Amino acid sequence: MAAPGDLRQDCDRYWLRTTLLAPAPAERAFAVFTGAMKDWWVHEYTWSGPRALAELGMEPRAGGLLYEIGPYGFRSDWGRVLTWDPPRRLVFTWQIGPDRVPLPDPALASEVEVRFEPEGEGRTRVVVEHRHFDRHGAAAEGYRQALTAGWHELLSRYLASVTRQG
Repeated sequence: MAAPGDLRQDCDRYWLRTTLLAPAPAERAFAVFTGAMKDWWVHEYTWSGPRALAELGMEPRAGGLLYEIGPYGFRSDWGRVLTWDPPRRLVFTWQIGPDRVPLPDPALASEVEVRFEPEGEGRTRVVVEHRHFDRHGAAAEGYRQALTAGWHELLSRYLASVTRQG
């Protein structure tokens, strides 16, 4: 069995999967992922930037939006919740293009599924699968490669946040 924090990645042309073992029950792992994004998301990965980001969040329901609020209350939506099934599963669109421009058409967006699988002893296997990179067109492969490093950093920070909140 893997040790808590063991972070592994696997991918092909169209998807990227990252798996980690969080030292928390599924309820807390889900709550930190969905309700405390500003605590673990890399602020440099936002349009607002590290100094101007006021809020980063997810509306907790199917159909809810993933968003950031930046300077002067400016809101930028960058995804939509497709499946909200706490504490087991979450699926959302990734409506950010390879050029970091918002994609208003969800048909052009990739998709992220997050599963929270209880492992016993208060631990949860968190599986993040970012898929449908082919929807990003000719830049899909480069984008998947960039997000391989991006998700590794994000989930390392997420793991640290789950651990702190324990």
